[in-house]
Amino acid sequence: MSKSSYALLNNSTDTLSVEIPIKEPPSSSSSQTSSTTNTTNEETLNNRYMQIAVAVVLYWFVSISMVFLNKYLLSSKDVKLDAPLFITWYQCVVTVGFCAILGNLNKRVAVFSTFPSFKIDLKIARDVLPLSIMFVAMIIFNNLTLKHLTVSFYMVGRSLTTVANVLFTYFMLGDRTSYRALGCCCLIIAGFFLGIDQENSLGTLSVFGVFCGVASSIFVALNAIYTTRCLPCVDKNVWRLCLYNNFNACILFLPLMAIFGELPIVFSYPKLFNISFIFPMTVAGFLGFSMGYVTGYQIKMTSPLTHNVSGTAKSYVQTLIAVVVYSETKTTLWWLSNLFVLGGSGLFAHVRAMEMKRNHNLNKTTDNNTNMSLPK
Repeated sequence: MSKSSYALLNNSTDTLSVEIPIKEPPSSSSSQTSSTTNTTNEETLNNRYMQIAVAVVLYWFVSISMVFLNKYLLSSKDVKLDAPLFITWYQCVVTVGFCAILGNLNKRVAVFSTFPSFKIDLKIARDVLPLSIMFVAMIIFNNLTLKHLTVSFYMVGRSLTTVANVLFTYFMLGDRTSYRALGCCCLIIAGFFLGIDQENSLGTLSVFGVFCGVASSIFVALNAIYTTRCLPCVDKNVWRLCLYNNFNACILFLPLMAIFGELPIVFSYPKLFNISFIFPMTVAGFLGFSMGYVTGYQIKMTSPLTHNVSGTAKSYVQTLIAVVVYSETKTTLWWLSNLFVLGGSGLFAHVRAMEMKRNHNLNKTTDNNTNMSLPK
C-alpha cells in the first residue's frame, strides 16, 4: 500500500436547496417545486450509490478473475507449461497492444479521449527503467507465489507488503510511522507466521512459494516508491507510465527467459498456437491491463480509504472462493491467521487515514492563523 493512498476525499457533493417561506403559507407551486427538488436529489443519490456498486463489483470481478486465471495458466494440468516468465511476458505484450489500440482511438472515440496517444520516446523509457526493473521483479515474484502456493493462502503469503512499505518509507524517505500503525503491522506479521505454521501442518506449504511471497511484498513496496519518483517523467499520467513500464518489461523479460532456459520449453510446447491456450493468455493480459482502470475508477467513485477496505474484503472473499472451488479443509487457527492479516491491514489503512486527516486539519488551522496574524 502506497503512502499516498491514505488521503481522505469528501464525496458528499449532493446538497439540498429548498426555500422555506416564513411569513406566508406555502403555495401549491412552491410545494411542487420542493417535491421536485427532493425527488431530483433522491434520484441523484441513488445514481451515486449505483455507480459506487458498479465500481466495487467491477474491481472485485476483474481482480478475482485475474488471480484464478493466472493460477490456471501457471499450474494447471491442462496447460502443462513450466514457463512462468513467458506467461508474464506475454501479458505485458498484451498490455502494450491495448495501449496502442486505445492510444490510436483517443481522437476518434469519445470514451477514449482521455487516453494518451501511443508514442514511445526512448529517453522517457530510459528514465522509467529503474521503476520497470522493480515492476518486472514484482510481477515475476507475484506469479511465482501464485504458482507455488494455493490461491487460498495467496493473500497471507503476500501479506507483508504493508510491513515492507513502512520499512522502506523510513529508510529511503525518512518518514516515521506511529506506534498505532506499527501495532497493526505486528498483527499482520503474527498472522503471516501463524498462517505458515498452519499451512505447513496441512502439508500444502511450499518454502519457495513463501520466499517468493516475501520477495513479492518487498518489490510491491519498492514499486510504489519508484512509481512516485517516476511519475513526473510522464507528466504524472498513469496510463503513459503503464505503457512505458510494460514496454520496458517486454524487453527485460527476453534475456531472463533465455537465462532460465524457458525459450526451448516454449518453442517445443505443442499448444503454443492453439486457441485454447492463446485465448486465456490474452484474457489474462486484458484483465491485467484493466486492473489499472478499475482500481482508479473505484478510488474515483469512493475514496482511497474505501478502496483499501474494499481490497481487503475482496481478498477474504477470494480466499473463501478458493477454499470452496478447490474443496480444501482448513483448521481454525488457519482461519484465525487470515483474520489477523485482514484485521491488521484494515486497521492500518484506517489509522493512517485518520492521521493524515488530523495532520491536514492541523496544517489548515496553522495556515489560517498565519494569515490572520499578517499585517494589513
